[in-house]
Amino acid sequence: MFARNGFQNVAERLNLGRFVLERFAAADVERFTPPERLRMAFEQLGPTFVKFGQLLATRPDLVPEDVVEEFKKLHDQVQGVPFEAVQRVLERQFGAGVATVFREIDPSPLAAASIAQVHRAVLNDGTPVVVKVQRPGIAAIIRDDIDILYFLAELLNRYVPESRVYNPMAMVDEFFRTLELETDFVVEANNIRRFAENFKDDPSIKIPHVYLDYSGREVLVLEALSGVPLSNRRALAQEGVDADSVMRAGVRAYFKMVFKDGFFHGDLHAGNLFILPDNRLGLIDFGIVGRLNRRTQDSIANMFVALYSENYERLAYEYVDLAPYNDQVDVAGFARDLQALLAPYFGLSMKNMNVGLLLMRSTSLAAKHRLMLPAELMLFFKSIVTIEGVGRILAKDFDLLSHALEFASELVRVKYEPGRIRDDVLNVARDSADLLYELPRQLKHLVRKVNHPEFAVRFSVNEMDDLKRSIETSSNIIFLGFVIGALILSGSLALFLERGPRLFGQPAISTLSYALATVLGLVAFRNYIRK
Repeated sequence: MFARNGFQNVAERLNLGRFVLERFAAADVERFTPPERLRMAFEQLGPTFVKFGQLLATRPDLVPEDVVEEFKKLHDQVQGVPFEAVQRVLERQFGAGVATVFREIDPSPLAAASIAQVHRAVLNDGTPVVVKVQRPGIAAIIRDDIDILYFLAELLNRYVPESRVYNPMAMVDEFFRTLELETDFVVEANNIRRFAENFKDDPSIKIPHVYLDYSGREVLVLEALSGVPLSNRRALAQEGVDADSVMRAGVRAYFKMVFKDGFFHGDLHAGNLFILPDNRLGLIDFGIVGRLNRRTQDSIANMFVALYSENYERLAYEYVDLAPYNDQVDVAGFARDLQALLAPYFGLSMKNMNVGLLLMRSTSLAAKHRLMLPAELMLFFKSIVTIEGVGRILAKDFDLLSHALEFASELVRVKYEPGRIRDDVLNVARDSADLLYELPRQLKHLVRKVNHPEFAVRFSVNEMDDLKRSIETSSNIIFLGFVIGALILSGSLALFLERGPRLFGQPAISTLSYALATVLGLVAFRNYIRK
């Protein structure tokens, strides 16, 4: 597929030329840019590659911006599988007891995606539910495609050096972890249970009940929500619906997930939000979730405060603190690049500014400065882009930054409350106690190691190998110089010999000494040039 879409040169650089049967591109391939052709290749390769492209569209820190923009056009374009195939999956889950669980199942899918499709159903007790069923054979297809992606990533890393800056193996690793969780409905069922627990005291948010007894790896049975998805134009036209109330409930719920629970819905687009009676908001599709530890929560809060106050140096340091340690980062230069990106947009009304997109673009600058940001932060930025899109459906002048600042300021304030400080002090005390407990044992081990007769300290110095090679080459040249000098001296002394064999009218030993000295001189000169 890559060769068909004009990437024969890449296939050849990966040493795949002998496997490529279609070594020519379509006649009109020149009409498309390389990112467009790459998207077309992903679409033709099937659902796994489409999902991989969708993931890359959220990682401007890993792939070039023009590829990101093109991959945003990737969508799951799948048709529902025949109900007979769905029936076989249900029979694997329930055995012969499908009829003992469901009174009826609508054979027409309510929704279809690349991994699963959803059907309306009614339990035997009359409860309306939705049944999410994994597409037959999709797990095997994904495993095979993942193996291919790993193979291609390894070849890219080996034969295309310029790709190493984007770390193709890390891309596939992240994708594999995400897809592995998304295809296990037991994990999604547990996600739903956790969200339900987190929002049990919030009457404005409805999390569907999950029927754990009827759910498994390939089947998920959920309560049917009696509302209209926000993606439907009728959602806000329902009687009694107040868009402002719904918007406030949604924003409050989202930032509670981020700043309080540290466990947030990673795909809150309009199709996954239902407008229910009494301005309640229902959430569905919990396959993609993000988890934030306290350190990341604090950093996100500080980022919003830094954005609001236009403190770009502080924003840069938050990125640096979240990324793995790297002593090559120019923080001042990074802060200047952030200012150049973000400063022109401040002062504009929020309808002309998208905070989420600006944050996503800032990750490209982070990559430029050799910062590898955690996947959880990237998922959070992507979710902000989605939330802003939903917010503008509900309010044209939706101001995410002001709402975020309200919650972020609260988190910063809570950080210095006596209870939080007490917890932090207890954590430090516990770690210090562990250190004091382990220290004598480690010191004893160190003393025994130092006293061992074979103890040696190993260290390395940057460019030591180059220095070692230079010294070795110089030593060889000096040695050859001594040998050449000795040969010339012995040949010259032999000139005074009156007896013995002669060569070219001179004593043979003199002629051979001069010849050998000449050869060794050429060798020494060659080594000097190569040095």
